[in-house]
Amino acid sequence: MSTWLCRYPGRPGSRWQLLFLLCFWSAGTHAIYVDFVSSSSRCMTIPRQMPLCYGIGYTEMRIPNLLEHETMAEVIQQSSSWLPLLARECHPDARIFLCSLFAPICLEGDRIIKPCRSLCQAVRNSCAPIMACYGYPWPEILKCEQFPIDHGMCISTISNDTNTKGRTVPRASCRDCELDDASSAREILDTFCVNDFAAKVRITKRNMSSSSVSDFDMDSRVDVLKHGPLPRGDIFPRLQQWLDLDATCVQNIMRGTRTGTYVISGDVREDKIVVHNAYAWQKRNKNLNVAVKKWKHHRCRL
Repeated sequence: MSTWLCRYPGRPGSRWQLLFLLCFWSAGTHAIYVDFVSSSSRCMTIPRQMPLCYGIGYTEMRIPNLLEHETMAEVIQQSSSWLPLLARECHPDARIFLCSLFAPICLEGDRIIKPCRSLCQAVRNSCAPIMACYGYPWPEILKCEQFPIDHGMCISTISNDTNTKGRTVPRASCRDCELDDASSAREILDTFCVNDFAAKVRITKRNMSSSSVSDFDMDSRVDVLKHGPLPRGDIFPRLQQWLDLDATCVQNIMRGTRTGTYVISGDVREDKIVVHNAYAWQKRNKNLNVAVKKWKHHRCRL
């Protein structure tokens, strides 16, 4: 285990405790890079309207940030565009990397912590292929060569720590979270078995011309086929959260329609759910109808 140094210019207090928390995340092979920023910068509370970084472990961020956003309104608007990618869980450290740029932790003395180049590269290598599935290249503003190399003091990857074993980096799949029209009843039943939950939901897009991440409504009458580790009553609020955070997935499922009923299934990941499979609920889809009717008495194969 390598050693590292965290230089802090202020006196012990609330900001010191926040910095200590970030340093705790960076234990082991990690390092903290502290750099100067413009003297005109200021500290601001991370608002609830910024779900990308709200509740990440510290409460104050510096503006302008490392992406040169100068107002909180601009930060909120720009950071929200990354929520669909974050919901795909393309890398376990993606949120830490993005928040180090959008909402750098606020230190006294006009100093700022930067991400390591290796952290950027790890997140880019895992997330860029998924972005490419939807036609978005890795942005030039996040070019990894601009960040310090690992023997400097910076925020490094945490996914290889002994206390984060079991965190896997998913492979990019351009078919992930899209309608499946060809599965047999047996294949659908097997999908229900391997996923944590399955439910039939009705989704409506309020404005067909809008691409807002919060422009979907879900009927409160959700038919829960399988609730897995969650209490049955928790499925609906988790699905509401999914509608807000994973707009790309919802749009892929709906395929440009305004309203539709779907049978969806997926996994429970900590405080949210991730949808893996979706089927359009239609009378002509006999395989899906048969699978749903058989599910109640179906025994999953080990």
